Amino acid sequence: MAEVVLFHHALGLTPGVRSFAGELRAAGHTVHTPDLYDGRTFTTVEEGVDHARSIGFDTIIARGAAFGEGLPAAVVHAGFSLGVLPAQLLAQTRPGALAALLLEACVPVSEFGGRWPDEVPVQVHGMENDPSFAGEGDLDAARDLVAQAADGELVLYPGDGHLFTDPASAGYDAEQARVLTARVLKFLARF
Repeated sequence: MAEVVLFHHALGLTPGVRSFAGELRAAGHTVHTPDLYDGRTFTTVEEGVDHARSIGFDTIIARGAAFGEGLPAAVVHAGFSLGVLPAQLLAQTRPGALAALLLEACVPVSEFGGRWPDEVPVQVHGMENDPSFAGEGDLDAARDLVAQAADGELVLYPGDGHLFTDPASAGYDAEQARVLTARVLKFLARF
């Protein structure tokens, strides 16, 4: 079974993120859920993003990287939306990373120093018409990343919701959340 570090989205470490982590644990995986917001949660993405801006995205990435440094090297780095920033950084730059799960976001590989490491499998998940994922460049970044990864997959879901896996989000889609969870568990079963 895999050891996973799962970084939360802009709403914070919500019950939905904790529940997703619980599903991974129930399948036998060890899952860490660092709180990059020091206990704060938000009800709208806009409020959460405003909070992230007030902290600074570099600070959020640094907090995630610092948490990751306390873990063994062979970890699956996962993140929802905002949490993709530290997850992608660690998976791309930390020697020995086991794999990456980038959920509802992806940044250009160039943001973290160039190429995606051949030895790090990656899955990117997002809704095909999500304005944040498809409309702000994440989908293009995901296509580029998967094209250069030795073992990469982009999984697109029908719909336009953002944070579609979290019941606390306005974009929640219970059916697609179940499908995503099943695909993630199948991916993690490889490790």
